[in-house]
Amino acid sequence: MPDHSPTILLVDDEDAVRTVLTFPLEKDGYVVVQAGDGEEALRRFAEQPIDLVVLDLMLPRLDGLEVCKRLRATSTVPIIMLTARDDELDKVLGLELGADDYITKPFSIREFRSRVRALLRRARQPHVPADEAEPRIETDGLVIDMSRRTVQARGEPVTLTYVEFELLRTLAASPGRVFSRRMLLEALWKSADYRDPRTIDVHVRHLREKLEAEPREPEFILTVRGVGYRFRES
Repeated sequence: MPDHSPTILLVDDEDAVRTVLTFPLEKDGYVVVQAGDGEEALRRFAEQPIDLVVLDLMLPRLDGLEVCKRLRATSTVPIIMLTARDDELDKVLGLELGADDYITKPFSIREFRSRVRALLRRARQPHVPADEAEPRIETDGLVIDMSRRTVQARGEPVTLTYVEFELLRTLAASPGRVFSRRMLLEALWKSADYRDPRTIDVHVRHLREKLEAEPREPEFILTVRGVGYRFRES
């Protein structure tokens, strides 16, 4: 484990679920902060640094979608949404509002731990010294600083979630190369297991909305019909 044990905010209105999920997280060395409703979740988040949020969709007072929306207004903290229904609308709405990943109940503890580790691993990548830094990518008003994890579009800073940045970095590091959705899932999470390939489509749409002058006519992230996506060649 790193010097600082990651702190996870676990939000679910069922005591039994929080208990079941807290045990393996603490066993893995994480600090777990619990909340039983949406309002409490926002309070807990404001009280201390949080490294990852596990957020149930169906919550009293404020539901998970509203909590996700409010967190995203001020933070890029990784968010995993939990939903009790295998409902595509729930998943898409969660991703649209900025969640990085989702899990449909019931799920295995093994799968849950894998998702948490994958997001935290990405979010806690060590700083790269300047002499070992990955190259900056600059093309037609888009500037991607790989080492600093910053992005500018047309001279303005762009705030990306962890998954959005990793997706952009994967594509931009190999301009012209075509990536299937499965390849991108594996690049982002080391595995495509349990994940719907259409998750990539939602994240790509977010990137286009943030980076492109005309998202419906993208210049940077291009669709390869029937296959996946590629980043423009200079």
